[in-house]
Amino acid sequence: MTLTHFDDQGNAVMVDVSDKAESVRTAVAQGRVRAAPETIALIRDHGLRKGDVLAVAQLAGIMAAKRTPDLVPLCHPLPLSSVTVDLDLNAAESTVDITATCRLTGRTGVEMEALTAVSVAALTVYDMCKSVDRGMQIFDIKLRHKSGGRSGTWTSENTKS
Repeated sequence: MTLTHFDDQGNAVMVDVSDKAESVRTAVAQGRVRAAPETIALIRDHGLRKGDVLAVAQLAGIMAAKRTPDLVPLCHPLPLSSVTVDLDLNAAESTVDITATCRLTGRTGVEMEALTAVSVAALTVYDMCKSVDRGMQIFDIKLRHKSGGRSGTWTSENTKS
């Protein structure tokens, strides 16, 4: 396996994707924020002074996906055709579960956009709730699925197909 973001002299380079065929590409990432049960209840009941935590975090995640090349060096700016960010309260595990799905038709994948969306949505939950719960944990951020391009489809439950 060779790393693609370095040239023969070891210099960082943006990967040239001009020879790749365009295809529909999708990526799904997930992550979680663990908080105290009281914090989860405040989020559910819109009891935080900063506002609707889930709505703001959803918007932050969408905006972050669109700004990924500004945050991740050597990441291609992409014409995203769809970004969804879903946040669900899991009272049984005292978590906010976050899923981001990014899609486009293009020459390179959207994994970084989906991961960035989840990460920033999680950071936004933390930021909006930190006044009542500094012990929150952001964890389990991972790519769950990608499809499109030469490498085909991959999910975290299996290998490439």
